[in-house]
Amino acid sequence: MLESAIPKHLQQERTTAVSTPENYVPPFPAYCARFPQNTKDLVMAVVGAQYASPADHDGVAISHLSGFMKNSPDTDTRPSFWELASVIDSTGAYNIAVIAYWPNKASYTGWTTASGFQTWWEGINPEEERHGWFLEVFFPSFERFETVFSDNEVPEGAANMRESVSGPMKEHGYFGSMRDRLPIAQTDNLVGEPAHFSKNPAADKSKRRIRVPGKQNLTVIRSGQDWSNTRPEERTLYVETMQPVLTKGMNFLRDQGEEIGCYSCRLMDVIDPESFEANKDRTFGLAYFDDLSSLERWSKRHKTHLDIFGGFLQYTKRLDNNISLRLFHELLVLTPEQQLFEYVGCHEKFGMLVSLSDNQ
Repeated sequence: MLESAIPKHLQQERTTAVSTPENYVPPFPAYCARFPQNTKDLVMAVVGAQYASPADHDGVAISHLSGFMKNSPDTDTRPSFWELASVIDSTGAYNIAVIAYWPNKASYTGWTTASGFQTWWEGINPEEERHGWFLEVFFPSFERFETVFSDNEVPEGAANMRESVSGPMKEHGYFGSMRDRLPIAQTDNLVGEPAHFSKNPAADKSKRRIRVPGKQNLTVIRSGQDWSNTRPEERTLYVETMQPVLTKGMNFLRDQGEEIGCYSCRLMDVIDPESFEANKDRTFGLAYFDDLSSLERWSKRHKTHLDIFGGFLQYTKRLDNNISLRLFHELLVLTPEQQLFEYVGCHEKFGMLVSLSDNQ
């Protein structure tokens, strides 16, 4: 019996159409995280440092940030889960970050105070720093958040705070299923603000602290891949067939995202917390879209995503659906108040800085 991705306590009479085909049976199983019914919101934070190049990274900044996560004297407000990730962006800059989760905004706010993070963050002087810093925080209410996993055992991201896992669910494997899984989309078309991109990217922001205003229904997707537990045959198949088309798709969103309303995309490596090496065989794309429909159009129509989707179907077919590759995503569609973007000394092409008007 297939389950609905939307938990019963968040189900309501629809006023918007669904995309689920009639008599639809998914081609392979997928699952979603189930959270306690009294959970109203969660927090996902990306906080990191930006270096001009990988050679400039000395480990000091990320060690300092990790200390805030694990050494806060108030153990009740420490993040429920956190890990490290890095990426070299299109300018050649090396970005290394903590991605962390809290079960509610009160816990996150308590952590920023108890750990000393807020005082430290506000005291950063961009004129005195040798590298940039960035803070991107999301505060989705649960009707604006959904998850999907190919595996029902190993949690990722916010699912480390889950109460349980669903059985195989109905709303996946077809275009439009993301929207069908979102509780808020039962009654809201989630129209966003058309993307605005700065026409003057040469403006120097490298010695400034900049807070970027939130956008109505900004869509954030974190989509992950874990091939650490694959058999040799499957590992070779993934690295030679799936990974190249995934990288091509993520690079399109990174370099040409303006064409389809994507502000930012980073294909990040999950890294070792001690050596900072990308040796975990785990990656994730983190992308910000102006509107859920922009993400849907790329997914449904653009060759780079069709190649990813079609490649995965061929991948599963070649392995007779017996795969060890683990895939997941988290989708957030946010109000302006549920977003915080602040950049200290980062280059002008990073993150949501691209959305600023030319005089900002």
